[in-house]
Amino acid sequence: MKDTAINTPIDPKTINGWGIDADPKNDPTYPMRKRMNAEEDPNSKSRPNNLQPVNEEVLKSVERQHVSAVFGTPELPAGLSGMIRRQAYKYPENQYKRWLPLVLADRVDMVEGLVSDLSHGKLPNIWAEKGYDMEWKHNRTAFVTKMATIGAVTAGLIVWLSSGKKKKKSKTKAKDYLSRF
Repeated sequence: MKDTAINTPIDPKTINGWGIDADPKNDPTYPMRKRMNAEEDPNSKSRPNNLQPVNEEVLKSVERQHVSAVFGTPELPAGLSGMIRRQAYKYPENQYKRWLPLVLADRVDMVEGLVSDLSHGKLPNIWAEKGYDMEWKHNRTAFVTKMATIGAVTAGLIVWLSSGKKKKKSKTKAKDYLSRF
């Protein structure tokens, strides 16, 4: 038996709210667009005349021919994390080869910052930087759960790593004992 509901086209007029923004008088952004002279086509391919100057290295997507008209440069790509970012930007945005290295570069950048702080004699306040005071104040249950999990995993790793040394020592002692005879 064929299900006719799947193959039957739906009339949009029967759907409540369909096309609600089709009337410009009912569009809440319409007055603002009118005041800002934004009536032109938003998909226009023309670029603005006054572009932000490029005075430093800006990483751009391979899908774009030019740098964006306006861009942010909070920190220039530098060190190992910068090298990873430069490699990642050689791939299109829809590939893991682009995003996974960028996530890795963030982690490497964090370690580079920690090493930089320590080399300049600054001991980072990890407790404050991770926001544990606020989490304790506003989300105590999750904070206690997180700390208990971290403690349990750390204790488990210590026990696991230390138990391997005892087994190796006991095996070598047995071999030494047997080698005497």
